[in-house]
Amino acid sequence: MSNPHQPPPKGRGASTNPAGRFESAEYAYEPDMVDMPADIEDVEPSPRTQFLIDASESLINYNDSPDISFRASLNAYRGCEHGCSYCYARPFHEYLGMSSGLDFETKIMVKTKAPVLLRKELSKKGWTPQVISMSGVTDCYQPAERKFQLTRRCLEVLLEYRNPVAIVTKNALITRDIDLLKQLAAFNCVGVFVSVTTLDPELAGKLEPRASRPQARLETIRKLSEAGVPVGVMMAPVIPGLNESEIPALLKAVAEAGAQYANYVLLRLPYKVKDIFAEWLEIHYPLRKEKILGDIRSTRDGELYDSDYGSRMDGKGVRASQIAQLFEVSLKRAGIRGGGPHLTTDHYRRLAANGQQELF
Repeated sequence: MSNPHQPPPKGRGASTNPAGRFESAEYAYEPDMVDMPADIEDVEPSPRTQFLIDASESLINYNDSPDISFRASLNAYRGCEHGCSYCYARPFHEYLGMSSGLDFETKIMVKTKAPVLLRKELSKKGWTPQVISMSGVTDCYQPAERKFQLTRRCLEVLLEYRNPVAIVTKNALITRDIDLLKQLAAFNCVGVFVSVTTLDPELAGKLEPRASRPQARLETIRKLSEAGVPVGVMMAPVIPGLNESEIPALLKAVAEAGAQYANYVLLRLPYKVKDIFAEWLEIHYPLRKEKILGDIRSTRDGELYDSDYGSRMDGKGVRASQIAQLFEVSLKRAGIRGGGPHLTTDHYRRLAANGQQELF
């Protein structure tokens, strides 16, 4: 696609496929997993999604970032069909020799051995029971999960071991697994954050084309809450000049739906994501583009991205402080709090790789 202002293909967020930073990686198509039909939000995306085997031999990743609340995470999928133009995870596809643009949405790496790998890693003598985050990079309930059910199967393993898990998703598909989530909740081993970026279905359709619409996410919060599953909300991202004015109404709505806590992350635009998001603005909000980009820069010391720990999540300067204050006041008015549930490893049980509990 050579026209930088060409509208995105149907059901997609990015309009182009910019070259990645790295081109040395190789990947192969798995014939049985190519061109599977879409089955979410009645959208038939174009180009159609290609699913590729990810032959990784390990699953749990670790980080030491001081501004991230979890150390261990797992992702059964790399790339995400939701197509959010702002997604900070897009550049990870460049390590695979693919693009941050349409490749990220249309070429999904599937870790078909994820449940087996998870059981293997939890069975190791050296495993320290701790909270594992799912969707630390890409959404574990993206459309691919309907077919592969890797997230559900990983939850089954985590339930066997009673190892705590924190989940972030913007897809109502999570309600499919309420049976497992209720059992994990009985051991204080699960917390769910539903990502709600806007209450405006039109904006959501442009911003997150293949994710569940706002009303469906509110209903998801309600169902999880009624089932006794600890549920909160991530307003991520807050985009200065685009959705920050929704903070009070959004927090009120999610609280009424049953959310117990809420947090936010300021828009992050690393590497090529800056260009993809700017292009998205040009297509959907051309008259507001420069104003919104200026508002973003006002929270990032004049830049579109700031990678500094301590500020990359919530920004710097007067505008960033105003957003933080508005969020805090709105939390109090909605009657909910920040943070999340207290998850425990007290009920963890060490099992052998065959699923039998060890005696010693």
